Amino acid sequence: MNSHFDSNADKVIANVVDDAQRLSFLPRHFGNAMMRFEGAVYAHMGRLCRSYSGGFWTSHELSNGGCFMSPSVAAYRLESPSAFCETVSAPVAGIIATLYALSHLSFEFPDNEIYATRFHQLREFALDHPHADAILEAID
Repeated sequence: MNSHFDSNADKVIANVVDDAQRLSFLPRHFGNAMMRFEGAVYAHMGRLCRSYSGGFWTSHELSNGGCFMSPSVAAYRLESPSAFCETVSAPVAGIIATLYALSHLSFEFPDNEIYATRFHQLREFALDHPHADAILEAID
């Protein structure tokens, strides 16, 4: 018997949420906590990037049930409390800001397990991301 191992079989994949599904994205992933989550992502992005001033965000769903949001400008200079200082793409900036938001919310609201669950789902995706080193350095 010929056995075949597909190293991509367990890889978490991100897909952009299309416009038709955009309004249902936050309620689907966060229920009643959606506004708290969204506000936290924007706030953390503002803390991480001095030049961030709002704008359109793209929603991404992960094949493991997780999600993240990314801002619209092509690249952002992020500076984190861990001394990380680097220019990253919008999706990487979004992953970092979303991980920050989910981490802080999971400690602030420990009875709402959705934040910790979504954090671990996104972190699983981030660990296999081409820019994993930068993401992990930024959130450390």
